[in-house]
Amino acid sequence: MASNRTGTGTSEAHAYETDPYSLAAHLQLYLEAIELKNFAELTVKTRRFILGKLLKWCHERSLCHSTEITKPILDRYRRYLYDYRQENGRPLRFVTQHSRLSAIRAFFAWLARENLILYNPAGELDLPKVEERLPMVLTVKDVEKILAEVDLNSRFGTRDRAIIETLYSTGLRASELCRLELGHIDHDRGTVWIKQGKGRKDRIIPIGQRALLWVDKYLSDARDE
Repeated sequence: MASNRTGTGTSEAHAYETDPYSLAAHLQLYLEAIELKNFAELTVKTRRFILGKLLKWCHERSLCHSTEITKPILDRYRRYLYDYRQENGRPLRFVTQHSRLSAIRAFFAWLARENLILYNPAGELDLPKVEERLPMVLTVKDVEKILAEVDLNSRFGTRDRAIIETLYSTGLRASELCRLELGHIDHDRGTVWIKQGKGRKDRIIPIGQRALLWVDKYLSDARDE
């Protein structure tokens, strides 16, 4: 398929964006496809960001069509991620590199399945080995020290204490707590309903009495303000 590369500057960029065979057009189709498959909103947003970075890198090298992307080119991009330095001078963590390359592999695998490209150039793309580490677990003493730092003389302090107590009692993810509604807390049964948590699955988990008391205190003393 012939490339549409007439003109320069803004007109050239517009031609790439409107070309149905361009990387940009294929990325949009891919994002729409995973949205239709009910992928989590955060997953779609993350892949948009990661693949947008790849497209920018490719465009800077005049690679604007999916059929132009080969395994050697993706190997060069993998090396680019390895050599990249952030504003603080630090390299990307291997887990970050692994995440970005995994998203790229998923993108090109989809393109191949949809017959938008003849072969998958990312099929044999090497991923960096990621160390498997056990998560750090705070001791009771550490948690109590954190709780003691909260300024209970302000309404924001009361709110923060209720947040920390709820997190500590339930093990909620921060994103799950942000979506938590008052109706999801069952004070009588001592449970919390997590709606559409990880994997878009609902679940019910217990919450301790102390956390419930702080939630009540927040509702009665601080929330109205």
